[in-house]
Amino acid sequence: MPVSSSKAGRPSQKPSKKQAEAAHRAPDPNIQKRALAIFKTLSNEFPDARCMLDFASPLELLVATILASQCTDKQVNIVTSKLFRKYASPADYIKTPQEELEEDIRSTGFFRNKAKSLKKCCQSLIEKHNGIVPADMEALTSLGGVGRKTANCVLGNAFGIPGIVVDTHVLRLSRRMGFTEEKNADKVEADLMPLIPQKEWTRFSHVMADHGRKYCAARNPLCDECPVGHLCPKLI
Repeated sequence: MPVSSSKAGRPSQKPSKKQAEAAHRAPDPNIQKRALAIFKTLSNEFPDARCMLDFASPLELLVATILASQCTDKQVNIVTSKLFRKYASPADYIKTPQEELEEDIRSTGFFRNKAKSLKKCCQSLIEKHNGIVPADMEALTSLGGVGRKTANCVLGNAFGIPGIVVDTHVLRLSRRMGFTEEKNADKVEADLMPLIPQKEWTRFSHVMADHGRKYCAARNPLCDECPVGHLCPKLI
């Protein structure tokens, strides 16, 4: 479950320069109206939407999010249920031989690259942040293997700092629903920011992901059963 910010140091609520610029960009009023209507409907459809990765600290969420690349949250949770008992600190990841760490995370896929990213990330945490996960976008994205998606996931779910997590579901649905024409995750995020109130960015990510899992799959989406079918332009 998410931890309070008091357990990880006091987070900064100041948005990054990119977030501030995107959030204040004037959106297309018709697209924004549709986005808000869809968000309201999905919030009612998925009242318990949350981060599906299991974690008890910012470090655990950071690791889980790195492992979740090209892997299901369900499989990551299976792996981390054992992993987090063995690796309690950044130092544990660093001191463990590369081959051993690879074996511990093998079933998440791309395990060699992920093991390298985890070691590089944890090395940066120790060298730059005394082993503490920072509650800051710029600091997080300076860590090895951490992009904006991972940083927003950690900020929103471990520290309560709003951020839009553009995972495969959010990217796919945002294009289908006509919120963006971009394919790059960072550009999609920038297009979404002015459409949704900043305080709702994290929840927006959760309900979109849940909707993608239940109704709006990549193949054969259930448009006839979709609760927002009457609002969606269905740009498939």
